[in-house]
Formats: sequence, C-alpha cells, structure tokens
Amino acid sequence: MSGRHPALGITLILTMAACFATLDTSVKYLGAALPVLVILWSRYLFQAVVMLVWQGRRGWAGFRAARPGFQLLRGTLLLSTSCLSFFGLQYLPVAEFTAIAMLTPVMVTLLAATVLHEKVSRLRWVLVGTALAGALMVVRPGSGLFGWAAAFPLGLTVAYAAFQVLTSRFASVEDPYTTHFYTGLVGAVAASAALWVSPLDGWGTLLHARAPDLGLLLLVGAMGTLGHLCLILALGMAPASTLMPFSYSALVFATLGGALVFRHVPDGWAMAGMAVIGASGAASVWLNMREHLQHRPVSPVAADTVGD
Repeated sequence: MSGRHPALGITLILTMAACFATLDTSVKYLGAALPVLVILWSRYLFQAVVMLVWQGRRGWAGFRAARPGFQLLRGTLLLSTSCLSFFGLQYLPVAEFTAIAMLTPVMVTLLAATVLHEKVSRLRWVLVGTALAGALMVVRPGSGLFGWAAAFPLGLTVAYAAFQVLTSRFASVEDPYTTHFYTGLVGAVAASAALWVSPLDGWGTLLHARAPDLGLLLLVGAMGTLGHLCLILALGMAPASTLMPFSYSALVFATLGGALVFRHVPDGWAMAGMAVIGASGAASVWLNMREHLQHRPVSPVAADTVGD
C-alpha cells in the first residue's frame, strides 16, 4: 500500500503527534498527584497488555522475534527515553521540553558521523548547526530559565538517537507489531521490578488514587500505544520521507496543551527557537529518510521519531 494514500498517512502522523502531546501534558499534570514511577509503569503495562491481545490473534507467530537481543536492547533504550521524559516534564514546560527533545534527528546525524563514521553532507551539517542554534534560543544558557533540568531533554536526545541508530540496523528483520509488543513488555517488566525494589507502594497508590487520576493513567497508556500504532499504519500508506516531517506538528500540539492545561505560553525567544528547531529538524528527518531509502526500505519501527 506504500504511497497509495499519502493524505491518510499524513493524517495518521498528525494523530500520532497529538497523541504524544496529550501523553506528555497528562504526565506533567499527573506528576503532581502520583509518583512518576507509577505513571511510567502504567504506561508500559497498558501497551504490553493491549499488544498481547492484539498479537494473540496471530498465535505464536505474533510473538516470534528474529533477534531477541535487539528487542531487549531496543525496549531498554526506549524505556530510558521515557524515564527522562516523564521525570523531566515535572520540571520543564511541555512545549519547551518537546522542542529540545525534537533535536533527536540532529543527534542521529552526529552519531552517524562520529560513531558510525558515515559521510555527512554539508547541508546536513548546516541543519545540525541551525537546530542547535534554535535550542540555544529556547534554553538561553545563563538566563536561569531552565538550569540543570535542561539535562533531561538533552539526555533524551542522546538515548533516543542511539535507539534510532540501533533500530535502523535491525528493524527490517522484525515484524513492527511484534516489536511494539516487546517494547511494551520490556518496559512493563523493568518498571515492575523498579517498583518492587522501591519504597513506593504501587498498588496502595492506585487503590487510593482519585478516579480522575486513574482515568488519566489509562489515557497515558492509551496515547502511548495508539501513537506508535498510528506510525506503523501511516508508513504503510506513504513513504517515510513524506510523512516524518509532519511529526514536528507535535510542537504545535504541545504548545496548545501547555497553554490550555497549565496556562503557559512560550515567550517570543522560545517560540522563535521552536520554529527553527522544527524547520531544521523536519529537513534533517527528510534527508535521513531519503538517504536511507537509497539503500533499503524503511521499516515502520526504524522510522519512529518519537520517544514516548
């Protein structure tokens, strides 16, 4: 079906961006009432259970992984990005956090050049510099606006860039739905273990939580799971190079979410920096996907640009 329904594919990518912006806004809101570890655990448990049912319809074939080690490492890296995201959102506004996290394609370019020793075009280096300049406009070092908390989204870009490089190497041999299941399973098992050894009473927290907070927990899990499913479906309808620049609409959705829920609107410098990051990041994604397609088709999980 690739390339036959580009408008529907773009609609699904926009839906994905809205899902992740809703997830981030909900996580920040819930963080004032529930431990972040409980929120993280519920997000991955929801995905694992939903995908268990989804894949169960296919029998054992739905759970057969060609590379179990890849699934374990990929799930661990994505869980790391979620940890940095969920904890970082407790200290930073949603829009600004999302903008800095959207530097991931820039970090992928840096890893390709320094770790994988791939040739990087002059245009891509220009986009790297432009995106970093946009990030400086958002963070403004020395202004006291972010301080040490800026380490969360910056660390996220490093972890998620490593995740993307790994995925681009091995995802073509795995079924994307199977990978989606194992991503949820790895996260659910790891978060469950962390809850078990922590002093937190996870079940007690859930039993005493307010009904609206429990509803938001389910929403977080649903948005994370649905967002990645929208990506998989979209990439069956149009080329990744066409679709993925639209993932930067998450900046718009995140800004709207922060304004509606927290009454926070980024200032002029931050808005300008977000626009620079969005433009240069979208161009970087397009170039990365176009160059990747010259060598082999892009798997739906290899094109994943969002680390929620």
